[in-house]
Amino acid sequence: MMVIALVAAGIFGALIGSFLNVVVYRVPRRLSLVHPGSACPGCGASIRPRDNIPVFSWVMLRGRCRDCGAPISVRYPLVELGTALAFVPVTWLFLPQATSPVGFAADIIVLITYLGLTAVSISLALIDIDTSTLPNRIVMPSLVGVIVLLGVASVLRGEFEPLLRAAIGGAALFVFYLLLALVSRGGMGMGDVKLAALLGVALAWVGWPALIVGTFAAFVLGGVFALVLLIARKVSRKSGVPFGPWMLAGAWIGIFWGAAVGQSYAHFVGLAGGANG
Repeated sequence: MMVIALVAAGIFGALIGSFLNVVVYRVPRRLSLVHPGSACPGCGASIRPRDNIPVFSWVMLRGRCRDCGAPISVRYPLVELGTALAFVPVTWLFLPQATSPVGFAADIIVLITYLGLTAVSISLALIDIDTSTLPNRIVMPSLVGVIVLLGVASVLRGEFEPLLRAAIGGAALFVFYLLLALVSRGGMGMGDVKLAALLGVALAWVGWPALIVGTFAAFVLGGVFALVLLIARKVSRKSGVPFGPWMLAGAWIGIFWGAAVGQSYAHFVGLAGGANG
């Protein structure tokens, strides 16, 4: 059952990845996600259904448009493959475990929430890299959607502590990033602040260790990356470097390994306390 679920998650992820390519291209340009259909940017020819199969079609077409032969960026299949690979561990982590129908339904909702967050993370990271923006068109509906879905899951489970924790975490991370934005005077944008609210909710729902580790990891990753760019003289100290991708990467580190890091820290503190005693 587990293997079937993970394979299905991978296939579903590839399909979602194909749609994310559309999102990443159209949202910053304020274009409709529905009309017109996908077309070659070179000749404008509509992409046929058989040429729109994730990864496979790009390989079969050898990375070129069937009509005009214009090259198709390798980024398209990489996003599709990356989304497929990302959906597998997320499904494994949040795979429903409850035996009762109501509990199982709640688990499914939580799984859908974090798969959705996975897709949002990939699209926002790519858009931020491309345009140095985190569009409200994605961030705000995602924030509302996560709160609603986790709220429904809490009602079904009859457990409201995770929801309260998520609300506190979202508000706390929002305020923290807002203060950073005010102090940095443009060094951090309001897009990062709004994203912090979304990630705070998702992280705190998993647990306080996830929130702490996820927040800390973002600054470590972003700091190391900026330092490497400075050493390589790719940027100056006054250059702006998108921080959204590192916020998202750090959040997923917190979601997957926050609990383990928290337990290790508690164990270390316990040993240190015992030694001092």
